[in-house]
Amino acid sequence: QVHLVEYGGGAVQAGESLGLSCRIDEYTYLYNGYCMGWFRQTSGKERQGIAAIYHGGVNSYYDDSVKGRFTVSLGDGRSTLYLQMNRLKPEDTGMYYCAAGKCSGNSIARQRQWRQEEIYTYWGQGTQVTVGS
Repeated sequence: QVHLVEYGGGAVQAGESLGLSCRIDEYTYLYNGYCMGWFRQTSGKERQGIAAIYHGGVNSYYDDSVKGRFTVSLGDGRSTLYLQMNRLKPEDTGMYYCAAGKCSGNSIARQRQWRQEEIYTYWGQGTQVTVGS
């Protein structure tokens, strides 16, 4: 069974950087056509997709709120999903979740699909990121 576990959360000050990682056990089950995504949830807000990678096409996607500051990548033979967060802002505070789900082979469809919670079938437990001012 696929298990995802996030690491690297913590407390930082605005403007600083933090790197998150998500270990994907039994990652070979996700070899074909999967999106690997990062979601964020802050108190009072819905959980939203902030970044994702499509395995098959090696495409990456970003929400406008983090584009240019965050970088999502896969490493360690696709066993680990990373999120490098730079120039952090207080509004980046929240619980960060990694997730995996089957994405469409159609690149146009993926542009919509990657941020939809419904397509993600595997979720990590989350890691807290707190950004002070």
